[in-house]
Amino acid sequence: MTAHSLSTRHIAGLVGSFFGHVAAVVIGFVLMVVGLALGVTMIMLPAGIVIGLVGVLILLAGLFAHFDRKVL
Repeated sequence: MTAHSLSTRHIAGLVGSFFGHVAAVVIGFVLMVVGLALGVTMIMLPAGIVIGLVGVLILLAGLFAHFDRKVL
């Protein structure tokens, strides 16, 4: 019974990690689109550049980063 609960926890951890990555990719893409839309106007260009670059970083983190690893 313990092995079954560990397997269930492992699968639940993988599913949670997958949805974390999907959420980061979606949020990053939305921020990129918002940054692009803001960058079209000359007044909001500085904010659009910053928001777009933050979106790119979040999108790349969602694709390549390991959220569950401890740094130290």
